[in-house]
Amino acid sequence: MSTIKTITAVSNATDPFLASQELYQQLNQDNICFVLFYCSSTYALDTLAKTMEDTFKETKIVGCTTAGEVTQQGYEQHSIVAIGFSSDYFAISAQLIESMEKFDTINAQSTINELVEDCQSRDLTAIKNNSFLLTLLDGLSSNEEQFLVTLNSATRGIPHFGGSAGDDINLAKTHVYYQGNFYQNAAIVIMVNTTLSFEVFNCHHIALPTEKLVVTSADADSRTVYELNAEPAALEYAKLLNMDLKDLSPEVFSLNPLAVKVGGQYYIRSIQKVNEADLSLTFYCAVDVGIVLTAVEMGDIFDPVTQKLDEISHRYGKPELVLACDCFLRRLEIEQKGLENKVKKLNAKYNIAGFNTYGEHINGTHLNQTFTGVYIAGGINE
Repeated sequence: MSTIKTITAVSNATDPFLASQELYQQLNQDNICFVLFYCSSTYALDTLAKTMEDTFKETKIVGCTTAGEVTQQGYEQHSIVAIGFSSDYFAISAQLIESMEKFDTINAQSTINELVEDCQSRDLTAIKNNSFLLTLLDGLSSNEEQFLVTLNSATRGIPHFGGSAGDDINLAKTHVYYQGNFYQNAAIVIMVNTTLSFEVFNCHHIALPTEKLVVTSADADSRTVYELNAEPAALEYAKLLNMDLKDLSPEVFSLNPLAVKVGGQYYIRSIQKVNEADLSLTFYCAVDVGIVLTAVEMGDIFDPVTQKLDEISHRYGKPELVLACDCFLRRLEIEQKGLENKVKKLNAKYNIAGFNTYGEHINGTHLNQTFTGVYIAGGINE
């Protein structure tokens, strides 16, 4: 049996062909059965799709575009990070859902059934207690919440996490990649069956709730809030912060989020943009008339994730890989505060790789401004 379990590769080459070649050279090991990649949207995606397919040939490969890449050396930008998985330790199956809007309960059940059957055919280990699901979604779709709820109805208790694709904060087009093509308005569901111990987790750094704002006019389909407290939404938000409207930006949104309380817990509903025509606010997560949005103070951004990873490492030992979906608004906060070196140390210590997302997924729920992922331990699951 191969001693290699996973390999992480990074390319900063801007030419798609060179980038594909660099990744292949780093991942070219016996028994690599599956490649997961995350790429900047600045690449010529049609060319990249073809070169990745041609380069990796028989290896199944899926991925998505990002709002930044995450590697063991810290944050990257305008790059590609790819993770290769060994067939000695992993049986991995993936399904493309070309239309998130048309995904229903029957589709969810058949998707999970096919993923389970495909993984079982590899005869690696039992599905139950040895598998998790990873979702990659179009990050500018308004169907993310419904898709995740529908999928979760069929998962049979299998833990699930994931991330929504980004586009380098251009808010124009986000894509998922499946076997030679990039797709919009689509999703990829991946089942990972493994003999290694693992734990799916999620954490945020909300510290204290402060003022409350009621959504008094909104369009749920487009995630647009027209009014907060019966005032133009952007004006009311700017007033809350004692700021001029013209100074609102993604950087401001990252440091001053709004949250909704569900089941005693606060979940962030991140603001995507100000719509100048009517002073409305578009969000990355579901919003609707009548919900109460609470302004929250944020704590230390590293404490919760460090504590979580420490706890898991005490249970399972050293990580083989922490596959991360790290909200791009967390990245903006870290960069504004000059904390990039802390990211490098954390990522190196826990072998973290992944991407900066437009939204995170955990067991059927769509979230913002969280660090979500799976801790894959180096030891075998007993």
